[in-house]
Amino acid sequence: MLARAGIARDDLAAIGLSSPGPIDPETRRILSPPNLPGWTNVPAPAVLEDTLGCPCFLENDANAAALAEWHFGAAKGARDAVYLTMSTGVGGGLVLGGRLHRGVGWCAGEVGHAPVEWNGVPCACGLRGCLEAYVGGRAWAEHLRSTASAEGRVALLAGGKERIQPEHLVAAAREGDAFALAQLDRFNGYLARSLVQIICTVAPEVIVLGTIPTAVGEQLCFEPIRRRVREHMWARLASRVRIVPAALGERLPYYAGLCAALAGIEGNRSRGT
Repeated sequence: MLARAGIARDDLAAIGLSSPGPIDPETRRILSPPNLPGWTNVPAPAVLEDTLGCPCFLENDANAAALAEWHFGAAKGARDAVYLTMSTGVGGGLVLGGRLHRGVGWCAGEVGHAPVEWNGVPCACGLRGCLEAYVGGRAWAEHLRSTASAEGRVALLAGGKERIQPEHLVAAAREGDAFALAQLDRFNGYLARSLVQIICTVAPEVIVLGTIPTAVGEQLCFEPIRRRVREHMWARLASRVRIVPAALGERLPYYAGLCAALAGIEGNRSRGT
């Protein structure tokens, strides 16, 4: 990468490493993310520092993505913003008062593992009823494979029931398929439940939704979610919170790494190190 960019190793100021959580901020280790099997107690920053000879700053991937959308994307200009991503799992990041809020053990924003159903379906994290178990990409795909008809439109688009992915359901929903529309309504409903809790707790100016909702689009995802949120909370609050799609698209991981490095450098400066 350095060679392609024409940058000498000695010119590197820092490396930003964006990783799924949980991570340990004190030992700077990736602990054991549910969606990264085998990545247990990995000292990734130290490996990169030893290899490249410059500081490496580790950040939870959703936190880094929240910073990226706040600095460069859909939340730019907001003082209080929440970012949620629904890819393999569900992650979240909070920018409050113009600063990333990490919380105890850097666990703030883990809304994917807050329950939307008591004693609901099992989640990869070991709990039950988590938001991730209903709207995370991996869990949603497994649910669709178990409930879709082998002769239905979703399975046909996937080339077989066992190969169904969320994008096949979205394509069928755009065609008006009844099963796909019902399953998308279920997805929107659980996500709206979580957003109501977030808004009532944090009252951010903007909530940015990435990955699956952004791919689904306004008509099938954002408009129904906004409507459900308005139906289940105070109008004076709901009307002041924007729920918008992420803006950085495929560039987001790169901006997230950059923001992890920038946050680390800023933190060192504030501590005088």
